[in-house]
Order: sequence, then structure tokens, then C-alpha cells
Amino acid sequence: MAVRWDRMLSKEESAARTASISVRASIVGRVGILLLSSGTGAWRVRAAMNKVARALEMTISADIGFTALTLTCFDGSESFTESLSLAATGVNTHKMTLIEKFVDDFATVYADQKPHLAHKRLNEIQNQPGNYTAFMAGFAAALACAGFIFLLGGGPVEIFGCFIGAGAGNFTRKKLGGRRWNAVATTCLGVGVACLSYVIALFVLGLFVHLSPAHEAGYIGAMLFVIPGFPFITSILDISKNDMRSGLERLAFALMIIFSATMVGWLLAMIFGLHPQNFLPQGLGLGALIGCRLIASFCGVFGFSLMFNSQFKMAATAGLIGAVANTTRLELVDLSQLPPAAAAFVGALIAGLAASLINRYTVFPRISLTVPAIVIMVPGLYIYRGVYNLGLNNIGVGATWLTRAALIMIFLPFGLYVARFLMDKDWRMVD
Repeated sequence: MAVRWDRMLSKEESAARTASISVRASIVGRVGILLLSSGTGAWRVRAAMNKVARALEMTISADIGFTALTLTCFDGSESFTESLSLAATGVNTHKMTLIEKFVDDFATVYADQKPHLAHKRLNEIQNQPGNYTAFMAGFAAALACAGFIFLLGGGPVEIFGCFIGAGAGNFTRKKLGGRRWNAVATTCLGVGVACLSYVIALFVLGLFVHLSPAHEAGYIGAMLFVIPGFPFITSILDISKNDMRSGLERLAFALMIIFSATMVGWLLAMIFGLHPQNFLPQGLGLGALIGCRLIASFCGVFGFSLMFNSQFKMAATAGLIGAVANTTRLELVDLSQLPPAAAAFVGALIAGLAASLINRYTVFPRISLTVPAIVIMVPGLYIYRGVYNLGLNNIGVGATWLTRAALIMIFLPFGLYVARFLMDKDWRMVD
């Protein structure tokens, strides 16, 4: 049920800093729940609420989950507890940026004004429309997955099929999400549409040119737009900061989305007789391959960032970070035979360090740059092959692929953790 914040303010005439504890708590709690709704982790939510609470001359204790938080405020003589929850959650980096700007300005702009001014601004942020239509969201997914499939080894045919499939799939998911369908349903139907669109695109293309059966393997790339990068990355970061409730809930949600998507992909593969075989050789020299990987990595990260509702400048910044970090990761595997998990750590570390440096000169939240930059490194192909083989009772092969995927997925957030540890003194400390 929606919270009627206005009813808490009806008789309040004092400045926010001297208002009743329930009114002050309403501002702190609303900042927290809005940040939580934008997809960020518990540590960032708690830090924002602490900053606002200090400006309102209170201390707080908060228990934060994935879609809910319980907050108790103390002002020296009274205490007030409130519980807030979300019906659903998502990722909105633009809203995250607006809330963090509000938090940074709160002590000087809002604390000595009437509370309704703060709530008015929070209303504006909460009701901020998305930056992109469903069609644009579909295009962003198409661009991201086209870059993704090239980095996995696909060629022009796979890129074309993934562009069509991912675009149709995310358009469907966005439309269904706008009708308030739940995450599992939108994921499964989006993946289904993506895989079907890929098959249809290849069938139509095959009417004009001869296609090898090996091109069928690209259907995996068409469904990679559903990778739950934000909840997975923030889950590990939360666990590393002892926010166990939030971390475990986020991890459970991410795994649910991953396995829902892969199971739908596996079922459709059985129906259409598709097999996740190796791609045909790309036939590129070292220099050309590195150049193409830089471009594909930029496109992939840029597309994912747009899917997270980032503005173009923020998405382009994340794309540049991802282009350098991901290409470095791939070349470390190819040229120095570094294990993929170790290369993933290096790539994530580069992304984290670059984002920390850029964060000092921009208003972009660090996490809105790092997560899109390393989502492109998530081993979606490994996860799918693992589930595919498990579905065929090839337990040994399936377990091998899933183990490889798990190692990479553990080292990705660990790279971000180390970067944050090196560049942020607050992150190193225990509050």
C-alpha cells in the first residue's frame, strides 16, 4: 500500500531540523526506500540515511533487505520506528543520481526549511518518468547483446540474430513490466520472445544466403539482456560489509532470475533442436580483434547502461570504462594464458579504479559506472551450457561449466571490492 506522507505533515509548521521525530523519520525513511527502489545496495542506502539523519540531529538503526527496511530513529529523548517495503524493485541509475544529489544538498538546502519542501522534492524524484520508451529499451538490449555475442566469438550472422532477438525480448519485458507483471514472468516471456525471434531471424536470413548450422549457437546471446548484474554484484558487496540480510536476499533473487532464464532457453532449445556448440572462427588478426573488442565492449556496456535508465553521458562514461577493462580481461586470457577467473578479477579491478577516479570529478554514483562495465564480463555462456548439460543428465560436463562460471562470478565483485577498499577510506572502516 502507498504511504500517505502528506498526512504526516498536515500539522507541522517547524523547520525539518526541529520538527517532530515522526516527521524527521519520514524524510530519512523515504530517502532509504527510494534508494532501495533504484537498485543500489544496503551499504549505500544506510550511508545516505545516516547523512540525512545527522542533518536532522538524530541517530538511526536500520535493518535493510532487498525490498524492505525497518528504521528506528533516536533524538536523545524520543524514538520512532517505521517499516517500509516495496512491491517490486528494479534498477534506475538516473533516479539514484537524483537521490544522492538530494542527500548531498540536504543539510544546506532542506534541513532548515519546512519538511514539505523536502517531501515535495522526493515526490518529484519518485515520479520521475523513465528516460527511455520500451522501443528504446529494446534497442539498448539489442546493442548490448550484439556486442556481447561478438565478444563470445560470434560473427555477423550471430550479431544480426542477437540484435533482432534481444531487441524483441527486452521490448516485451519492458511492456509487461509496465503492466506490473512480476520479475519471473517478464524474464521468462522476454527470454522466450528473444529465442523465438532469433530463430525466425536466422530462418529469414537463410532464405537469401546459405547458413551453417553452427550459427544456431548464437541464440544464447539473444537472451543475455536478462543478466541480473545489479542484484548479483550488490549482493556480494553487501555480504562483504556484513549486510547479510540484504546480500542473501539479493543473491537469491539474482539466482532465481538466472535459472528461470536458462531453463526457458533450454526448453526452447529442445523444441527447436538447437545446440550450444562452438562458434565459427572470426578470422581476425590480433590488431583487428583488439579494435573490434574495444568497440563491442563499449557497445555492450553502453547498451546495458541505457537499460539501467542511465543518461547518455553516464552510459558513455561506463562504456569507455568497460571497453578498456573488458578488452584487457580478454587479452590477458588470450595472450598470457591467465585463468579466466583471475582475468575477471583484473578487469573488475580496472573498472573499479577507473570509476573511483571519475567519481571524484562527476556526480555519477560509482556503482552506476562499475556494474554496467562488468556485466559484460558475466559468463552467461558458461551458465547456460551448465544448465543445458544438466538438463541432458550430463552431470559432469554441466557441473564443470557451472564451476567455471561460479569462479568468474565470485572474482568479479571481489575486484570491485578491492578497488573500493583502495580508493574509499569509508569503505575500509567499520561504522
